[in-house]
Amino acid sequence: MTTENNRHYKALELDKILEMLSGFCSCEDSKYEAVRIEPQTEIRDAQRLLDETESAYILLAKFGGPSFGSLKNVNNSLARAAAGGVLSIRELMTICEDLRVIRSLYEWRHRQSGVDTGIDTKFSALRPNKYFEDKINTAVLNEDELSDNASPALAEIRRKIRRQSSSVREKLDSITRSSAYQKYLQDAIVTQRNGRFVVPVKNEYRNEIPGLVHDTSASGATVFIEPMSVVEANNEIRVLQGKEQDEIERILAELSAQAGEFENEIKYSYEIACELNLIFAKAQLAYKMKASVPILNNNGIIDIKSARHPLLDKNKVVPVDIRLGGDFDSLVITGPNTGGKTVSIKTLGLITLMAMCGLMIPASDNSKICVFKNVFADIGDEQSIEQSLSTFSSHMVNIVDISKHADSSSLILIDELGAGTDPVEGAALAISILEDLRAKGAKIAATTHYAELKAYALQTDRVENGSCEFDVATLRPTYRLLIGVPGRSNAFAISEKLGISPSVIEKAKEMVSGENIRFEDVIDSLESRRAEMEKAKSEAEELRRQNEELKKKAETRLEDIEEMRRKEFDKARSDAMRLVENARREANSLMFEVDKLKKELKNGGRNAEFVQKAKSQIKKSMAGVDSAVNPVTESADDGYVLSRPIKVGDTVKLAGMNSEATVLSLADKNGEMEVQSGIMKLRVKADRLRLVEKPKQKTRSDVKRVGESRVNADVSTRCDLRGMTSEEAIMTLDSFIDSMVMAGLKEFTIIHGKGTGVLRSAVQQHLKRHPQIKSYRLGTFGEGENGVTIAETK
Repeated sequence: MTTENNRHYKALELDKILEMLSGFCSCEDSKYEAVRIEPQTEIRDAQRLLDETESAYILLAKFGGPSFGSLKNVNNSLARAAAGGVLSIRELMTICEDLRVIRSLYEWRHRQSGVDTGIDTKFSALRPNKYFEDKINTAVLNEDELSDNASPALAEIRRKIRRQSSSVREKLDSITRSSAYQKYLQDAIVTQRNGRFVVPVKNEYRNEIPGLVHDTSASGATVFIEPMSVVEANNEIRVLQGKEQDEIERILAELSAQAGEFENEIKYSYEIACELNLIFAKAQLAYKMKASVPILNNNGIIDIKSARHPLLDKNKVVPVDIRLGGDFDSLVITGPNTGGKTVSIKTLGLITLMAMCGLMIPASDNSKICVFKNVFADIGDEQSIEQSLSTFSSHMVNIVDISKHADSSSLILIDELGAGTDPVEGAALAISILEDLRAKGAKIAATTHYAELKAYALQTDRVENGSCEFDVATLRPTYRLLIGVPGRSNAFAISEKLGISPSVIEKAKEMVSGENIRFEDVIDSLESRRAEMEKAKSEAEELRRQNEELKKKAETRLEDIEEMRRKEFDKARSDAMRLVENARREANSLMFEVDKLKKELKNGGRNAEFVQKAKSQIKKSMAGVDSAVNPVTESADDGYVLSRPIKVGDTVKLAGMNSEATVLSLADKNGEMEVQSGIMKLRVKADRLRLVEKPKQKTRSDVKRVGESRVNADVSTRCDLRGMTSEEAIMTLDSFIDSMVMAGLKEFTIIHGKGTGVLRSAVQQHLKRHPQIKSYRLGTFGEGENGVTIAETK
């Protein structure tokens, strides 16, 4: 049974939702399929449809929707072409438009990279046919005419027709301009009759211009004559026009035959395009409703959060939370008329059907929907005059039918259960019906006015009360659904607010049984307590929200301060390093000048001594600059305690920095130690040093020398050549390499400084030729960069 014919679906207004969906479809076939969508009763099918909708929803959000243009069904035309028929120009243009849409869809998806979706297989299944599309575009000019480019033969025929027509017009123009003929002509124009060029001649002069008469005016005053001088030329034009028509028929037949060859391919791609059109229509409907993707299950669990009826004004509708199938299987909703009871169960049923159709639902995220085999609804006044059925009878007929088909995979929605008859009998019947349906395992939501059903729900396991809130102070319903709270009739309170005499109200209360009064008082007490708890909860939520905001602001402020502090520290470090680099560059330049001066000096006595003293002074100044500007630490007060006293040669870390250094001298009277980190020598406070305990490496301390002697292999792996000339540096380096080889050490560091690069170049040229050197490279960040060279022995 289709949605159109299922009265339960129509009672829940699913047909109106599907009609809204069809409005977002571009092609007629998609619109047709939209209104005929059936709710899926298998969870895997419903989930597949829902996944497709979510995929389109994601693509819409990221890239916008693709264009489906004016997609039309061309199956009949293709079938006729496949059978050997010749298609019209209009039919070919429609096929061409479909091919354009199919190609644009395929290209659109392949342009959007980086997102994989569940409908990518549908896009990939499209079969663009650019060849046939271009061929039709080239051949067709408009709906009534082929282009000259359709074939070379057609272009040649039309060129001859234009040339011949021009020749005829020239001859006729000469007649119309001739003074000898002007008095015979009605107008000095050239026109056509029956596809032949003629001139309008006055009837009384028809014999003055020899030729063939093709037509006469309505008044008879004018005859249209084809002069004998152009008869042959007009005949030639008619022959060419016949050839033109034959060529057009041939071209159309050729294009039609090709369309027939591509019949299956085009039909298949068209069907895929229609499916995609419907899927994207679902996504667009979801955007309009501000819908979300529900979590489907087949365990009978429904938990819809902030559900909104999709057919009500979204600016006025009150969201409701609806639960069923978890703690309870039956929900009995009570409350005054126009309070929202019917809307609540219709919202429950409609949203369930929407999810089963693969539609996203107008509710909050993480709402849960069960996929049912059957959804039954008895809602509204279905009084039938034709069948002589009262309101009560028509409801009973529906309930009888529902009861026959109900099972454990059914959702049953009943409005005003047991209404329309004697209240006592109606209440008893309502309870009995609920018991019967519950025994079959169905999930039930029913509305009622009977107090007996409130008591039944309170006393029966897995049956829960629900009510639609009513504000007695304003005499208006709030439309909120409250689960777990039975509704009050509020008849006395409403009547009193409307002006009924208090004496009348009191007399009416006396007529109500004591049990009913006590029951209503209990409900009133529960309602008051619930309202107080909700108010307290709301206030607590507001406080929590404010605290969260304050916490976020504090965290953001703390992050800003930390970021500002870090930037300032980085800036200070950068400035300090720049200052050190400038000082070093100037010092290296000065040492270069001193070396140059030394070479120029003839004698090396006191002058050489003076030069060496100047070099020492410069190096001492550089160490002082390094010590003054290098940012050793941000803070050393971290409670660190040395495991043993520091001694010369120990490896240490500088507090607040990740770099390691070697101790060169113990603490002086100011408590400062001299350390070397990379190529920089620093003086730092002893409490800023952190001892690095490294495991002892196995060394070859006993290496054979001449005469079987042995030497200690505890050799420094750093060779400092700064301040030396190239010749001095090479000699020192050779000696250092020998000690490395004898100690069995593989890697060592040569400190030559940055300077002008002369010493670095000399060192690396020597290493390149040295027989004991396997490889060498410049230092990296933290090793000294281009101020050092790291070498490896063979």
